[in-house]
This record gives sequence, C-alpha cells and structure tokens, in this order.
Amino acid sequence: MAARTYQYSVRSQDGKVVKGKIEANDEVAVANRLRTMGLAPIAIDEVSTTGMQREISIPGFGDRITMKDLAVMSRQMATMISAGLSLLRTLTILADQTESKPLAKVLAQTRSDVETGVSLSESLARNKDSIPPLMINMIRAGEIGGFLEQSLVSIADNYEAEVRLRAQIKSAMTYPVMVFIMAILAVIGMLLFIVPIFEQMFTDLGGALPWPTQILVVLSGWMKWLAPLLLVATIAFAVWWKKHKNDASIRSRFEPALLKMPVFGALFQKVAIARFTRNFGTMLGAGVPILQALDIVGETSGNWAIERAVKDVQESVRKGQSLSGPLSKHSVFPSMVVQMVATGEDSGALEGMLKKISQFYDEEVSATTEQLTSLIEPLMIAILGVIVGGMIVALYMPIFSIFSLVE
Repeated sequence: MAARTYQYSVRSQDGKVVKGKIEANDEVAVANRLRTMGLAPIAIDEVSTTGMQREISIPGFGDRITMKDLAVMSRQMATMISAGLSLLRTLTILADQTESKPLAKVLAQTRSDVETGVSLSESLARNKDSIPPLMINMIRAGEIGGFLEQSLVSIADNYEAEVRLRAQIKSAMTYPVMVFIMAILAVIGMLLFIVPIFEQMFTDLGGALPWPTQILVVLSGWMKWLAPLLLVATIAFAVWWKKHKNDASIRSRFEPALLKMPVFGALFQKVAIARFTRNFGTMLGAGVPILQALDIVGETSGNWAIERAVKDVQESVRKGQSLSGPLSKHSVFPSMVVQMVATGEDSGALEGMLKKISQFYDEEVSATTEQLTSLIEPLMIAILGVIVGGMIVALYMPIFSIFSLVE
C-alpha cells in the first residue's frame, strides 16, 4: 500500500492546537505516530492529491532507486543503529535527509509500517519493485539472527562494490560507444548535406566521376529516404527492447552471446563471476539459507549463463551433492573458480573463498578496463579518421580533373 498524506489537528502538551501534514498508510498509523510524539490527536483527514495538487512525475526521470542510494542508506542505517538509535527514529531521519524522492517515499512507508508492528524486512518486501530481494532477505536474516547491524554493513559493502564495478564498466564502454555514434552521425551528415553540393558541381562540369565518388553519390541518394526510416526503426527498436529485454527467450540468446564477443566478452564474463560470487558470499555470511541464497544470486548475476548454472547447483544441493560439480559443466566458470569453490566446501570456509574470488575478479575487471581503454581510444580514433577521411578523399578526387574539364 502506498503512503498517503493526512492533515491532522492535535493538542500539544501545553494545551495549544497544532495543525500539520504527515504521510502514512492509514489513519491508525497517523494517530500512533502522533501519540509517540506526545501529541493528542483531535482530527485526522486524508488530503486529496488530485488535479494541481498532484506532484508531477516524468516516467524514467528520477523515479528509480539507484544502487548508490541503497548503499548510502544501508551504511547510514547501520551506523545509527550501532549508535543506539531506535529503528523508528533511524527511519525517520533517513526519510527526511535522503535526496532520493522514491527512496524517501519507501522509507516513510516503512516507518509507518514499523510503527504498527510490521518488521523491517516485511515492510521492505512490499516494495519489491524498488528494493532488491537480496537486500530484503539479508535484512530478514539479520532480524531473525539478532545481527541486523552486521547485515546492513554487509549490504552496504556489497552495493558499494557493485557501484564501483558498474562505474568501471561504464568507463570502458562510454568512449567507444560515443565515438561510434559520432562516426555514424558524421557519415549521415556528410551524405545528406555535403555530398549533394559536390554532386551538383560535378554535374555542371560534366565528365565521368571516379567510382569511389559514384558510390558516395548513390549512398547520398539512398540516405534521403533511408535516414527517416533508420530513425523510426531505431526508436521502435528502443521501445521494443525496453519492453522485452528481460524476456527469457531474449536473454537466453543475447546474454550468452555477450560472453563470446571478441574484445568485451572476457570483461563481461569477469563482471558476471565477480557479481555472482560477491552476492553469494555476502548472503551466506548474513545467515541466509544456501538454497534461498542461490535462488536470489542467480537473478542478480545479470547473465543468463550464470542463472542456468545456478539452477543446476540448486538441484545438486537439494539432492545433497556438491556445489562445485555443476559449476564445472558450464564454460562460463573458469577451472580456477570451480577449484576454489570445491576447496571452500571441503574446508568449511565457502563464504571466505567466495569473497576471495570476488575480490580477485574485481581487480581483474579493473585491470581489463584499463587495458581496453588504452587499446580502444587510439583504435576508435583511427577508425573514425579512416571513415571520414576516406569520404573526403572520395569527394575531392574529381577536383583533380576539374582543370582538364574546364579546358
């Protein structure tokens, strides 16, 4: 249930009538919160949020809770709880000070739920679209085991590492993608606006054009109707991809293909392994049962190949068999990972071994990212220079014969 806004009138301890507004799930939650503040409720009315009073929200802009928001919130919550603050007071402070409006709304609702006796994990589970299952289950394990503070610290550590990992991926992918887009736009711009000018000039002078120039002229003619078609097709594909990118039929083909890419495949594989082992080790350390942890980490790995391997591992564990056996059957896991997991099982230190694997692959991702960046930058500049330079040379080739045509 989403939090609603209520307007209240209360009598303070000195006998004065005070009015204000508050967010809660229902009137009972409002009354309970006001009484805990030492106020006597007189009237509580829900505020209508229709028409001009409704907050304007543009879908896709500022309506998501980011991984960084969750990391900061978990770290702050763990710090305040360790300092002796009550959970209710902690949620109140976090809801007031967070800069993320969606997270503030979730925290306000969670605070209202906790006031009515609902557990923290149960309240967060009502916002599954915003709060990842990994976080919900780790908090639930911390509540049951009496180590909520340690669970929150583990969540913060895990999400901070995930934020760093995503930043490294973006740094490796941003430059080549931007250069590729610039190259496409440069080619389209030249074909639409520059080539027609030269074509008219060559037609006025007469004479046969060199074949590279003829190709450009033909492509320029095609681009006049092809450019609008490409624009519409790109927009349609973007809309379709956003709607269907999480479909099993799409993921089962697309995500394993990412791991086989010539340059970036190794990077994607290391990222998937780092994410899987880190999440798995974190959940085991928080006391989450192994079958439940496997069910969650498969979904959070971000790759279909890892999910399929995790499902095989689940079946193996249900039958009382090992973790490492099914992993060896999937090529996405190098033999080193399989052997380290087997060693962790045999020694009873699986959690620590998983963390060592994730740390190793985090460092591998960082090193691979630096190598790719240093390799791709000059390569993309060279490709862009060849494409644009080749078009310019093709345009100026007929100019070398202009003087003979004039004579």
